[in-house]
Amino acid sequence: MTRLKYRNQRSSLRWLGSALADLVDAEAVDVVTWAPTTGSRVRERGFDHAELIARRVAGRTGVPVRSLLDRGPGPAQTGRSEVERHSGPSFLPRRSLCGSSVLLIDDVMTTGSTLSAAARALRTAGASRVRGLVVAHRPWSGRRHQEPEPNRLRAV
Repeated sequence: MTRLKYRNQRSSLRWLGSALADLVDAEAVDVVTWAPTTGSRVRERGFDHAELIARRVAGRTGVPVRSLLDRGPGPAQTGRSEVERHSGPSFLPRRSLCGSSVLLIDDVMTTGSTLSAAARALRTAGASRVRGLVVAHRPWSGRRHQEPEPNRLRAV
């Protein structure tokens, strides 16, 4: 992830996309999307790494990929303390989802705040089901939030 995110080395994308796609029940998903990074990070890097991963997963599963969220104002989660991360980013839905089942992709889950905020926005837009899928996660610390429900969030 570090090579992709900070060095624009995209060689790992094929493997990541395949590994994540193997965890997806394509029959149960209507659309794949991602938790968008901040505009400043996209300008700095020249790409949104979560979008690249989501597009690979969608391509491998045959499920359509759509940009369904806009990132609200606020800082990136990277470099923030655990307490600051819990406030999470804000997301705004781009369109109505009318009962769609959405697969939400992100790179790393630290506190779950980003995925929770993105899932809330998707449900507000009418998604009937939102499943999160991440490349990596920080081990559960037992503090603040409960551990994610089994089979609700997976990491490769």
